[in-house]
Amino acid sequence: MPKLSEKFITGLAPAPGAKDRLVFDTETKGLGVRATANGNKVFLVQWTDAATKRKVREPLGAWGSITLEQARTAARARLGRVAAGFDPKAEREARKAEDTRRRADEARAKADKAFTVEALIANWARLHLAGRRPRYAAEATRALRLAFKAHLESPAAGLDHGAVVAVLDALSGEGKAATARLTLAYGRACYGWAVKRRRLVSNPFAGLPVADGGGVARDRVLSDAEIGEVWRAAGKVPVPHGPMVRFLLLTLARREEVCSMTWGEVAADLSTWTQPGTRTKNGKPHVVHLSGAARDILRAMLGAESGKPLPALPAQDRLVFGIGDNRPITAHSWTKRQVDGAIAGERKEAAGDDAAEMPRWVLHDFRRSGVTWLAGAGFPPHVCDRLLNHVSGTISGVAAVYQRNEFLPERKAALEAWGKQVLDCAQAGKEPANNVLRLRRRRAATKAA
Repeated sequence: MPKLSEKFITGLAPAPGAKDRLVFDTETKGLGVRATANGNKVFLVQWTDAATKRKVREPLGAWGSITLEQARTAARARLGRVAAGFDPKAEREARKAEDTRRRADEARAKADKAFTVEALIANWARLHLAGRRPRYAAEATRALRLAFKAHLESPAAGLDHGAVVAVLDALSGEGKAATARLTLAYGRACYGWAVKRRRLVSNPFAGLPVADGGGVARDRVLSDAEIGEVWRAAGKVPVPHGPMVRFLLLTLARREEVCSMTWGEVAADLSTWTQPGTRTKNGKPHVVHLSGAARDILRAMLGAESGKPLPALPAQDRLVFGIGDNRPITAHSWTKRQVDGAIAGERKEAAGDDAAEMPRWVLHDFRRSGVTWLAGAGFPPHVCDRLLNHVSGTISGVAAVYQRNEFLPERKAALEAWGKQVLDCAQAGKEPANNVLRLRRRRAATKAA
């Protein structure tokens, strides 16, 4: 074996036809250099494992990247570790494993950082809510994005109980306990879905108590005078917001159902509006008979003069109460403030600065107010349930399986009567129509008998 030198290594090459040639140094025992047929030359160190008596080789580096003297220094260090009882190969493998773990941790941290609250909500909507009712999916994602606006770009895994409680408490403190309860339910479902998919470890919404107080009472029924005030106030709100509120009051439909209503769902003569099952709460198509007052609103939206023939209805996908480039109304808070402002102005004009404010109410109170009046006017509960398209009503259980009657004539009569009642209420200072009063008295007399 020769003493390695830079000159010797320069001329080192495999024998003709051989793949490589390995030469060891006589100065530093165990140091070798391997030359391959493609011209590569690599330093290595070799020793005998004391336990297995097998030779072990470890590469030190390519000649050119390190010098011969650097290779000798490295070989002596490795052999010194072997003599002291250490296993350089095992240490190298341990370092490699540690580097692999470190890289995996960095990649996981990078992925967690990229998996923001916004990304979680988007994935939940795309992969899970696609099979749910569109109305629920839209409301759930909207509520979460609005409530956790400040956290949307933060990692989803970083949202903890404290942050969730702070957001929900803030909503309750603003008198939005009902919104806080819904947001809690949506958040629990969203994070629970991610935990089940092993995308997150914990659910920060789990185990949190439901918010108490501050919500709008669910038994609010508008009086006749208040119904009149709302109708008149809505007439002062710009199109299409004002007409939408009036149409909502006349049909007793849900807000999202009216705002998503298209001309393709309206009969050519404006007599009915058929809601598709994809938008109803119970997933079933629902026919809404349109009273004369409701038809007048649609005629006005079409620009049709009273007594003149109806023009052709717009394209089927055009929203009846759309804004801009056929977008649905979403600024419900703004609409409500406009109505409230008009009501306050009317009260102030009538009673001066001492005018009382209208007790707190929401658009959903229209449905409760309408069926309450209809019940008093003698319309049976099952007709009101069908009219409201409730998921479950007075006919339930086994009876619901066999009772498939939709009571369409009765529902039409109910909405016609309710439409007249609303218009009567709109006439400030007037009592409800005499025929309705007579109907109430006749029903009361019948029950008494």
